[in-house]
Amino acid sequence: MLDPKYIREHLQAVAENCRERNVKVDVEAWSKLDSQRLDLMQAAEKLRNMRNTVADKMKSAPPEERPTLIESGKQLKDNLAVAENKLQEVEDEWKSLLLAFPNMTHPDSPRGLDDTENVQLRQVGTINQLPQPLNHVVLAEKHDLIDFTRGAKVAGAKFYFLKGKLALLEQALIRYALDYLVAEGFMPLTTPDVANDDVLVGTGFQPRGPETQIYSIENTNLSLIGTAEITVGGYHKDEILEASKLPIKYAALSHCFRTEAGSYGRESYGLYRVHQFSKVEMFVFCSPEQSEAMHAELLRHEENIFKALEIPYRVVDICTGDLGGPAYRKYDLEAWMWGRKDGVGDWGEVTSTSNCTDYQARRLNIRTKSETGDAQFVHTLNGTAVATSRAMIALLENCQQDDGSIRIPHVLIPYCGFDKIG
Repeated sequence: MLDPKYIREHLQAVAENCRERNVKVDVEAWSKLDSQRLDLMQAAEKLRNMRNTVADKMKSAPPEERPTLIESGKQLKDNLAVAENKLQEVEDEWKSLLLAFPNMTHPDSPRGLDDTENVQLRQVGTINQLPQPLNHVVLAEKHDLIDFTRGAKVAGAKFYFLKGKLALLEQALIRYALDYLVAEGFMPLTTPDVANDDVLVGTGFQPRGPETQIYSIENTNLSLIGTAEITVGGYHKDEILEASKLPIKYAALSHCFRTEAGSYGRESYGLYRVHQFSKVEMFVFCSPEQSEAMHAELLRHEENIFKALEIPYRVVDICTGDLGGPAYRKYDLEAWMWGRKDGVGDWGEVTSTSNCTDYQARRLNIRTKSETGDAQFVHTLNGTAVATSRAMIALLENCQQDDGSIRIPHVLIPYCGFDKIG
């Protein structure tokens, strides 16, 4: 969340940022609640001091003054209870609005309403031109690699079974990404697939309610995670990290669960939007001075991985209206996919990396000590190394050959033990 002090001092800039990011937050209502909250806090503190004064007088008061002091103490106690109840009501509403504010935006992020106004920074690799390219669903049927029908029978629509060589290829992708990141100084983690709702809120996700994309577990405060960003973000909750150990870099493997409510359409074919997949996520805790450089590093790792996988991609700078709540700046990698736009082919998102500055750390109370000894909130960053479902789409569709076989990228052959499918 944003620093309340920052909002008070930059109210118009915060309101303009909300407009640019297409987030509807009543900034004026929050400001009025903020003033009311501060007044109520002062009033409650005054009543506490008066109550304490009466209690101190009781210790040495002569017997004839005690009844008056007792009555005064009871009245102050009742008044304080009323004041604290009112303060709690205002505090709850104030906090609810505060959590709705998006992060501020990097000055170089493109301004725009939606993903149509994202800006391409560069395109890397050559698209494999084929006379009749097949999409991954057709390729999977041809080589018996995915079973959507039995996946739906067992678990519902948009679940699936991976079969044969594709099941092995998924594990090869995971292991390659982990080995690459470990060599780059990341600590590997396997995370829980569930998290407490307060951790989801802390990382900027909405665990319950009509707008959520999260599966919640009934009669608990637990939800299935949509990304390991949630669990790793909560890993150091309520901790003070040693400045000398920053940046701390994690490579986290988890299953990911997403309802994908309302997202079905022509571009949701096959594995592109599914309810469950595996992912290796990069997550970084660093000092504020390190976060710009760390963001560039995460993007470099994503590009290195997809270059090694021999998949053509482009880097996209995400505009304000498409950033989401926690991100200060965000880049996507979009791979070429022949199945998009009804077989004509188009770019599809395969990774993203976000600098969230102190937005998540402030919610999760993760701090570090500055050189002067003052505690300050760390910055958090996240980036997808490999989301297996979409990486497999890109692999199958870009590595297909004229005869319908699928070539395995050289870097994966040692992990899967074969060099082609079909």
